[in-house]
Amino acid sequence: MLDLGIANVQGLQRLLCIGAHCDDIEIGCGGTVLTLLEHRPELEIDWVVFSSDAVRAREAAASAADFLGPGSHRRVRVLDYRNGYFPSMVDSIKDYFERLKHDVSPDLVLTHHRGDFHQDHRTLAELSWNTFRNHCILEYEIPKFDGDLGRPNAYVALSDAVMRRKVDLILRHFGSQAGKQWWTASTFEALMRLRGVECNSPGGYAEAFFGQKLLLLR
Repeated sequence: MLDLGIANVQGLQRLLCIGAHCDDIEIGCGGTVLTLLEHRPELEIDWVVFSSDAVRAREAAASAADFLGPGSHRRVRVLDYRNGYFPSMVDSIKDYFERLKHDVSPDLVLTHHRGDFHQDHRTLAELSWNTFRNHCILEYEIPKFDGDLGRPNAYVALSDAVMRRKVDLILRHFGSQAGKQWWTASTFEALMRLRGVECNSPGGYAEAFFGQKLLLLR
């Protein structure tokens, strides 16, 4: 496969990660964030989580700190929109996106997939496209009960070490989710292994994205 070398693109200076729930960014693109930071430790990152409660907010803050590392160019925001009700709160969430647009100007946006069956995920994906209309957007995937995994068309190859760090941090920080039957290391490893097979990843693992609109050459 052709490696477009996104981590080495000089124009990639600012990254915006959007997640509906406190573990979504980590599950969907945590390995990509870790890999980008290996290549570009100076990368400016905004990390925005839209739904939390007191327990999950503490988990999210600790997890983001471990994934991103120290630095004044890392900004983490954990909001408290009601889990499962995003479509009915779309006006308020849209207002927040409008404020966000004036606060950040990302070169790359990592957000949910527009075809995700979870209503919260889908709402944020649609608002991401509505708000950041002239930006590069990649949509990540979340394994879950809904069985809505699709056919992504963009991949970030992960090393074995990055894959294992991602899984370790997720399981370490989100103890509130441990009772879910799918919340296991094997779930996260399996999806990354499958995507690694699809893109012939040298390390055997990958995260996959939906690139709905990409400008490859200007």
